[in-house]
Amino acid sequence: MVGGNPVITHRIVSCALAVVLALSVGCAGGKKGLVPEGMSEPDKFLFDKGTVALNAKKWLTARAFFKQVTETYTQSAYRPDAKLGLGDTYLGEGSSEALVLAINEFREFLTFYPMNARADYAQFKLGMAHFRQMRDPQRDQTETREAVKEFDALIARYPNSALMPDVRAKLRDAQDRLSGADYAVGLFYFRQRWYPGAIDRFQTVLKQDPGFTGRDAVYFYLSESLIKVKQEAAALPYLEKLAQEFERSEFLVEAQKRIAELKATRPAGQ
Repeated sequence: MVGGNPVITHRIVSCALAVVLALSVGCAGGKKGLVPEGMSEPDKFLFDKGTVALNAKKWLTARAFFKQVTETYTQSAYRPDAKLGLGDTYLGEGSSEALVLAINEFREFLTFYPMNARADYAQFKLGMAHFRQMRDPQRDQTETREAVKEFDALIARYPNSALMPDVRAKLRDAQDRLSGADYAVGLFYFRQRWYPGAIDRFQTVLKQDPGFTGRDAVYFYLSESLIKVKQEAAALPYLEKLAQEFERSEFLVEAQKRIAELKATRPAGQ
């Protein structure tokens, strides 16, 4: 890595590849870069070549063609899509350094072309660049929060986007990661028998993310924590929610058993 800077490294590699490609297509050099002599629509030629390479997952090759469009043909109608193509090459490469560069490309697109017909695409891919960097629930969740922020922004700005099903699915995954992190803390408190702390954390999960996919576990351990502190009446509704909302759960049988026990010991009239 040159000087320890991943951005510089990627730029040097891309430039080197551009030189190789230029020679391979027999270009005349200079400003034309990767375009053969006599080409009437050089920007279209470059964009089409980049698109073919992108679809073939030849990230560096595609990047060289797209860069030539964005850097040489600044007034081209293909420049916005080439900018997105650049971001896609970094996203496809998927290394931590490349994902940082992808974020930069998609942010620049939204800055330069906020009214472009593909702005929703750029916003989605911006979220995905953070999504790809999400860490396990037990680790730092900064990237997860950034992914949630960008997906939320897309929903707010582009409510009619055709990408909405994918956006909502990825948003749910990211929210589950955040809620899973809070759940893990609550479970740790439960296992340490610090039930007030567990109760507070589990209730926070349900309040902040009522759609949490793993809420059956939250219901169960929250009810168990309440029972441990002699709040059986407060525990029962969570167990009933578990039974009502989940036809299949590893906690279902035990929850039904607890419901029966609590109802059997409940004072008459309650």
